[in-house]
Amino acid sequence: MIKIEHLVKNYGTSCAVDDISFEVEKGEIVGFLGPNGAGKSTTMNILTGYLSSTSGKASIAGVDILADPLAAKRQIGYLPEQPPLYPDMTVEEYLDFAYELKGCTLDRRAHLEQICETVKIKDVRHKVIRTLSKGYRQRVGIAQALVGNPAVIIFDEPTVGLDPKQIIEIRNLIRGLGKDHTVILSTHILQEVQAVCDRIVIINKGKIVANERTENISNVVMDNRRFHAKIAGPQKEVLSTLRALPGIAYAEVLAEREGDAYTYLVESELGVDIRKKLFFRLAERNWPLIGLESLGMNLEDIFISVVDKSEERKGARAHQPERQRRRQRDRSHLEQELGESLFEEAKRRRTEESLGENEDE
Repeated sequence: MIKIEHLVKNYGTSCAVDDISFEVEKGEIVGFLGPNGAGKSTTMNILTGYLSSTSGKASIAGVDILADPLAAKRQIGYLPEQPPLYPDMTVEEYLDFAYELKGCTLDRRAHLEQICETVKIKDVRHKVIRTLSKGYRQRVGIAQALVGNPAVIIFDEPTVGLDPKQIIEIRNLIRGLGKDHTVILSTHILQEVQAVCDRIVIINKGKIVANERTENISNVVMDNRRFHAKIAGPQKEVLSTLRALPGIAYAEVLAEREGDAYTYLVESELGVDIRKKLFFRLAERNWPLIGLESLGMNLEDIFISVVDKSEERKGARAHQPERQRRRQRDRSHLEQELGESLFEEAKRRRTEESLGENEDE
């Protein structure tokens, strides 16, 4: 339904989107994540036809957004971070305006009635938008995105500024929309992505650094760092031993207890497999290891790890040309010194030869 191929967007010498490619299938809800300045909004603005790309291709339902923007936009419903509302209109007037603006041909009354039912704004249809709460204004923004029954809906930070109850309501609404629409959700709220999305795409410094189904997103990080260890032994001594063991970054005792065995949360240092060391150290103390359960990583851990790794790789690539330039400068400097030395030596020899000829005369 959405296809992005080798998309690039440059602003002068700055590259906001750097050769990214991914697809979103029909009926999928995809979370589009990234830190500030990662290229999320630029990508979404290109998808909606608001910006043109420097190179590459973005298509909606097989229609190139640049080649035929009107046909592509008919397939899109878009809710930007700030809903494009007219506060002096009533909700009904605003939806009528959106209906006309989009050139919708569906039965007006039935279509708008259905939208109001879907987003639960029937009870405020005749109210002026400026009198509505932020939660209801957000719902009205979603309603305008649904006018025309677009195949693709794009949400940019749809729950920003809402209270917890409103956030849950909007999440449930988005989950329901995924049954009949393809949805891209851009947000900084990672729990929101985990609760709503089928797949997660993470972008950093303009590049895609992860693209996995939500349940498999931990696969992009190979380090299993956190464990629940059930150990039989004196609690204080066990905890002290765990914290002193090389390779363990953090350890704490949990409330769970079974006889003389306590459960400990153990987190290893990045890249360290602590399991064997832990087993042998406990065996030395004659403390039975009753259970060891890997906890994997939560979405916040994964997001930070993926972003950090991508920046490390980019930093290494950035330093490589610098090292090459430094070596080139050093080489040029040596070549210059050698050239000057050879020139001075040749000059000295010519002077000596000239003096020798004068003496012969």
